[in-house]
Amino acid sequence: MDIEKIRADFPYLDSKNVGKEVIYLDTAATSQKPKQVIEAVDRYYKYQNANPHRGAHYLSYVATEAYENSRDYIKEYIGANHREEVIFTRNATEALNLIAYSYALDNLKAGDEILITILEHHANLVPWQIVAKKTGAKLVYAYLNDDYSLDYDDLKTKINEKTKIVSFTGASNVTSEIIDVKKIVNRAHEAGAIAIVDGAQLIPHLKTDVADLDCDFLVFSGHKLLAPMGIGVLYGKKEILEKMQPFNTGGDMIEYVYEQDVTFAELPYKFEAGTQNVGGVIGLAEAIKYMENIGVEEIYKYESELTRYAYDLIKDIPNIKIFYPENGKTGAVLSFTFEDIHPHDIASILDNKGVAVRSGHHCAMPLHKYLEVSATARASFAFYNTKKEAEIFAKELLNVRKVMGL
Repeated sequence: MDIEKIRADFPYLDSKNVGKEVIYLDTAATSQKPKQVIEAVDRYYKYQNANPHRGAHYLSYVATEAYENSRDYIKEYIGANHREEVIFTRNATEALNLIAYSYALDNLKAGDEILITILEHHANLVPWQIVAKKTGAKLVYAYLNDDYSLDYDDLKTKINEKTKIVSFTGASNVTSEIIDVKKIVNRAHEAGAIAIVDGAQLIPHLKTDVADLDCDFLVFSGHKLLAPMGIGVLYGKKEILEKMQPFNTGGDMIEYVYEQDVTFAELPYKFEAGTQNVGGVIGLAEAIKYMENIGVEEIYKYESELTRYAYDLIKDIPNIKIFYPENGKTGAVLSFTFEDIHPHDIASILDNKGVAVRSGHHCAMPLHKYLEVSATARASFAFYNTKKEAEIFAKELLNVRKVMGL
């Protein structure tokens, strides 16, 4: 990969217009956008802007074509069997809520079990708490090994005949672990449960084939993989989606509406109520094309090696604690803290040196409680970062201790 050529595509590196030089290590929260994606969205709003599906005029036709062609492209990218299995949402959070409300509430009862892991983002945790309370189902957790890796033996023993849903992250936004999705999906299906994959941290870094994984649902957000904010994808097996009731109701998701009754449109439209984020959909397809042009496997190789390099640079800093399964398959995240410095102070001091990291619980409060810390600082890398930036991050992280008089 020609990193400098790639970096030329990212406007955030234009320090004159941004206002300062920024070493951006917060991609796990939201990625930067290449000019190709920005220009594709700009072209849509300039020359193709209209409501899809609803008009007989030229611009409506052009908008519909752009919207549906993007669906076809994303369908091929994730390996779905049918284009109707690709549903556009605002983000992974909305997609998980759609599954919780449209599938789980109608299919779970008292005594059933929902299994998740302690690694989960709140988006894949709070909806299941609500479902459990409303249905009488039990929410069960699988925990970690001493090296912060997922304990697959613990998970396996907790999947039983009562388990109806297994919902889990494909990659942790805190520990960076890449989960063995296929292993968990197979175990869930052996027990007769459905398997749901939160791909928000997985899809931006690794090629994912839903047909090969055989997962029942997979969700992801565009803004974490170079696309605009406000667009996400729900993949679901067609035979399951067809039996589900809509999550949102209103325009464009109906077949016929009578005074006292309604019939709904076919897939995927019954889950896409109202005017959609067509610009976001186009931006998402363009973002995926951009990644494919570079090579998704090459991106993962570079990012994971860069993250390991950064880990080696910081692991021996005094009093540091890094929550990273060193011997497992990992992604592009390093979460850490000092025993004697709060993560918010770490982030603020680094920011003064132009290094952008995140601090807090990263929408994973139960995980942080399990790890016995209130918060962590998190550096998350992307293929537009460099070794030099990793070295500056490590140097300034060491400097944090000097600033704090330690």
